[in-house]
Amino acid sequence: MRWVGGWLLVASGWFNPTAIAQDDAKRWVTESADAAVQLVSDQFKFTEGPTVDSEGNVFFTDQPNNRIVLWKTDGALTDFLKPAGRSNGMYFAPDGKLIACADEANQMWEIDTDGTHRVLFEGFEGKRLNGPNDVWIDANGTMYFTDPYYQRPWWTHKQSELRKQSVYKVDRDGSNLVCVDDALVQPNGIIGDATKRILYVADIGDKKTYKYNIGTDGSLLDRQVFCRRGSDGMTLDREGHLYLTGSEGVYVYDESGDHVQTIRVPESWTANVCLGGKDRQTLLITASDSIFTIRVKYPGVGSK
Repeated sequence: MRWVGGWLLVASGWFNPTAIAQDDAKRWVTESADAAVQLVSDQFKFTEGPTVDSEGNVFFTDQPNNRIVLWKTDGALTDFLKPAGRSNGMYFAPDGKLIACADEANQMWEIDTDGTHRVLFEGFEGKRLNGPNDVWIDANGTMYFTDPYYQRPWWTHKQSELRKQSVYKVDRDGSNLVCVDDALVQPNGIIGDATKRILYVADIGDKKTYKYNIGTDGSLLDRQVFCRRGSDGMTLDREGHLYLTGSEGVYVYDESGDHVQTIRVPESWTANVCLGGKDRQTLLITASDSIFTIRVKYPGVGSK
């Protein structure tokens, strides 16, 4: 093996490592190699659940402080709702209502633009849900959500009433709650593409993310391992990139399941992500007590 003018001679022939690095960079979702996340604020306790409205504003939760915060497209931050049912994951329904996994009482809330809310459902087959964690809503209004068990300091109970931690689907009005996958260790992040009829679910307890086809009746079909990484939260862009989260920051995978980039975040845990802003190309990142943003090449898919 030897170097000649920037090229490396190996047994299989000549190749240029610089060219390979440039090719890898072309696959990145950020604009440049030196692109870094920008701190917006670190005045929170634990941020989660970002979701974007039709104008590009992002709503996220500060769960220990029991509030939902609004990040506007002009960069302003303001409280939207407090108290907020200890909301965790959230998503905007096609009718513009904000749906929130309100795990203070293991419920799913529908929140109007003025902050008023109603409980859509609570419990499954007469038992208390573990704690709705993250939710995605199909274009027809069908809601899919994950229900892992994480013991909360505000709960009086100390164990689950359900035998498993599962994924559910439910009609937009909260009726017809059905378990669609109970063969996961600890499902957490969830996101879908209504056009391609695909749903992704992260099993953070088994360090895997699964990909499903969505059937005409809303059932989940053909489950396959998309990548061997779990995730707390996730989002999708229109090029099919899946953004996962964890200890290093944001892990980006292309639609074939290949890891193409890690966006480093200077916090011990990155919980969730959302593509917002007027052009939906600002990645808003909730990480521990902070939120960050970074510009990306591709806009978000759907309403998250």
